[in-house]
Amino acid sequence: MAKKEKPAKPAKDPNDPAQMGRIRQIIVAYQRTHEYDKALPFLLIGCFVVPIALGVIAGVLFSKMLISLIILGVMVGLLLAMMMLVRRTKAATYKRYAGQAGSAEVALSMLPKKWISTPAIAANRQLDAVHRALGPGGLILIGEGEPGRLKNLLASEARKHEKVAYGVKVKTIVMGTKDGQVPLEKLADYIRKLPKVLEPNQITEIKSRLNALDKARPQMPIPKGPMPTSPRQVRGAKQAMRGR
Repeated sequence: MAKKEKPAKPAKDPNDPAQMGRIRQIIVAYQRTHEYDKALPFLLIGCFVVPIALGVIAGVLFSKMLISLIILGVMVGLLLAMMMLVRRTKAATYKRYAGQAGSAEVALSMLPKKWISTPAIAANRQLDAVHRALGPGGLILIGEGEPGRLKNLLASEARKHEKVAYGVKVKTIVMGTKDGQVPLEKLADYIRKLPKVLEPNQITEIKSRLNALDKARPQMPIPKGPMPTSPRQVRGAKQAMRGR
């Protein structure tokens, strides 16, 4: 009896962080962050060296603990450097995608796992979009684009969601830098700090209803993720939205 051939494993994507080793992830994070943060190497060196220097000074004062304090300084230095890299990487990511259509998805991807985010649930031909987040802070719709055009789009989506959410109030947010808007770099923290209004079992129940709502929508070629800013690529995305 012939043996069944095992399906070929998909080729690894060298640019996908999820398929990289830990060391490779750190190197790539440093490289990408350094493009937008020229002070990064000096900050990392400072975070690493200062605790070691303090350990040496303390070790000289307490000679019996010199080696232990130096080792402690190295461990603390590595921890501080990693914390600094994570912080600066997040800031550089926001800077990289600021002003691009679809950039709200970057902020939503940084929410804790207890939040469920769905990018671009609705959009218009001008690439204004509505994104969704569901979590302890409630059911949130995030509008991204020109505020005048977003008003009707957000209101329409809020009505649709409230019909299936059964008594759960839908909160709407407009992402932007003007008064009453939430900037890209503050969006994830703003959503994460909302007062808790939903329990895990409620989130699960609402999620299933939202899945049914999404399946009932007409399929549209809505671009996912931040879009390149070149006129040619933006024009191509708008043509796709018109069904050309």
